[in-house]
Amino acid sequence: MFIDIAKIKVKAGKGGDGAVSFHREKFVERGGPDGGDGGDGGSVVFEVDDNLNTLLDFRYKTKFVAEPGQNGGACKMYGRRGKDTVVKVPAGTLVRDNETGRIIADMSRKGQKTIIAHGGKGGKGNFKYKNPTRQLPRFSQLGTPGEEYELKLELKVLADVGIIGFPNVGKSTLLSFLTYAKPKIADYHFTTLSPNLGVVKLKDLSTFVLADIPGLIEGASEGQGLGHEFLRHVQRARMFVHVVDVAGSEDRDPVDDFDKINEELRKYDPKLMERPQIVLANKSDMLEDMENFERLKAHVNALGYDIILSSAYDESGHQELIDKIADMILVLPEIEIYDAEPDMVAAVQEPFTVRRDEDGVFVVDGPLVDKITRGINIEDYQSLRHFQELLIKTGIIAALRKAGAKDGDEVCIKDVDFDFID
Repeated sequence: MFIDIAKIKVKAGKGGDGAVSFHREKFVERGGPDGGDGGDGGSVVFEVDDNLNTLLDFRYKTKFVAEPGQNGGACKMYGRRGKDTVVKVPAGTLVRDNETGRIIADMSRKGQKTIIAHGGKGGKGNFKYKNPTRQLPRFSQLGTPGEEYELKLELKVLADVGIIGFPNVGKSTLLSFLTYAKPKIADYHFTTLSPNLGVVKLKDLSTFVLADIPGLIEGASEGQGLGHEFLRHVQRARMFVHVVDVAGSEDRDPVDDFDKINEELRKYDPKLMERPQIVLANKSDMLEDMENFERLKAHVNALGYDIILSSAYDESGHQELIDKIADMILVLPEIEIYDAEPDMVAAVQEPFTVRRDEDGVFVVDGPLVDKITRGINIEDYQSLRHFQELLIKTGIIAALRKAGAKDGDEVCIKDVDFDFID
């Protein structure tokens, strides 16, 4: 079964907590702090697997979790780093944040490995907090959470040449003649319900990849039929072979068919009209006269496209098509690879905000708050002193003062409540 859309969840491992420990040894009365750091959490890594060609596996497994980092230990022992979780995906898989739609990665390069969700950082042990004025720190730092995403995976077939056209015009038959691919072929609409790939070998031993894109219909760009599912796969093609039933064997007009398919491409993505096309006037053995071919030829030539008369019956036009594609491929740009998009939500998010609630309490929120409150022990004087130093260093005290906080005003920073002292 061919599956080209999947939704999954990934969660990287939490960083291990730093340890609070003091050196214990015979004849040593006051051992100093020796709590080690926690290990970093494992990451969720995506890897391209050339043996995969569908996202079917993600129908049965939808959650991938990496191992957390180990907590630090006594004697300055660092926690072990969590193991990464490696997720295999087929080449051409586009990884999106399901909530925002932004592209996180384009898994299209052979052997590519990309970290999708980074593991959390391990926390510092109390050994790291020792200084000349703080000889016995009784606090450590907690590990940070790993990144967590709900992802949408989109498989877009990677091919040099996309074969497009209405259903039942001979696209699958053409692919089977030009390559070793064995697509299902029959004389009814929508025999092909998923893209088929084939490799064409040239005389100089070079190759190019052909993709038989399932038959499009009028209205595909608006989602008619399976339009969006089909059109997704034409976006990667470097050029198109546009197959037209020149005989009009189903009482269709070849010129009208040609224009309608191109209009669907234009509506879906105007950039697709910039791709080169070779028009293959197929089923020529069924022509009663050359009128249809001459009309189609004049129409496509006026648009700057080449046209080849072809028939599966005697394979006429096939070698001419291969030779023309081979010449064009040499000068065409490589298959488009999408760049990862920045997380604009995180980019514009302020490190912290100060507001006053209805009870007059000054509330400090934001990503910085989570960082500086990790591991704070409100029962320990030295830990609180360290917390106060962080508030000054990060500018939170200045921001509270600017917001109007005065001596005695209540301040809430996550789970820590205290009275403001200027």
